[in-house]
Amino acid sequence: MLTLAALAVMATLSIEGDAHASIRPIQVAPQVAQTGEPVQLEDVVVSGRSLDRMILDFVGEVAEPNNNRGLARWRESVCVGVINLRGEVAGYIADRVSTVAGDLGLEVGEAGCRPNLLVVATADGSTLAGNLVEDRVRAFRMGGTGMDRGGAALRDFVATDRPVRWWQMSAPVDSETGLLAVRLPGECRDPCASPLDYAPVVNIFAASRLRTQIVDNLIRAVVIVDVDEVSDLSVLQLADYIAMVSLAQIDPDADTSGYASILNVFDDPQGSQSLTDWDLAYLGGLYGAEHNQINRRAGRSQIVDAIRREHRLLREREPTVVPDTD
Repeated sequence: MLTLAALAVMATLSIEGDAHASIRPIQVAPQVAQTGEPVQLEDVVVSGRSLDRMILDFVGEVAEPNNNRGLARWRESVCVGVINLRGEVAGYIADRVSTVAGDLGLEVGEAGCRPNLLVVATADGSTLAGNLVEDRVRAFRMGGTGMDRGGAALRDFVATDRPVRWWQMSAPVDSETGLLAVRLPGECRDPCASPLDYAPVVNIFAASRLRTQIVDNLIRAVVIVDVDEVSDLSVLQLADYIAMVSLAQIDPDADTSGYASILNVFDDPQGSQSLTDWDLAYLGGLYGAEHNQINRRAGRSQIVDAIRREHRLLREREPTVVPDTD
């Protein structure tokens, strides 16, 4: 199985010229006038749509699980690696993404850990993505059922011009042991003496019509950053965008223009300086949800509930305006 460390080496070799020299300082774009600004989470009541409708629409736009699978998330540990950026920028991005992961309850890998979340900067995102997929397609499509978004999505990952593109692998695993619950081509239990040795074994501890022992976990993510297309952002904006799209399964074609979200940062750099309340509530709901419910829609429902709770808390924090009686 190809590791992210190997992909990192391949990515470095796939970049022509001096990648470090091509990176301009990442800065915030000048302030521009806004019309029809995206709605802040605490201001949903003034949008003309009900709270529940807006939240459901946001979750529906953003969430993109693999085909016929539930929403996946990282199980325990995340190790962030960043290559082809200047040391201070790479360090900041790795630290910031790790901080967001830690706030969600994940264990964060120490310096020198083996990365399972790799961020690669390049001057040509499409070429690098194409080279990586062509050279090691099994690193992007491992062959297990429901482990990726499929061939059409992989072609989109290569061909579509985006400032940041990402590819994640997830796997159905035994929630009790963390072991794979799906067969991978060519893998078996030693000594591979029987066809049964090629099938995973899951010992069922408790049967239920509402809960399952098999859950979907993210196991690997590659994020490619096209440096020429992110030069108008602050490093914080870029890091938070990467955190959002790598810690959750986000639809790259989601239309979140009506919401104040870091996902809009390339269309409106001034609109979101960091992860917003919408984004944090979504991530909090994803990682706070009960992950072992058979009904796959239950995961989305729990995210909706988390965003609704955050909305209520934000409204309660708003200062009370005392009328002037003079």
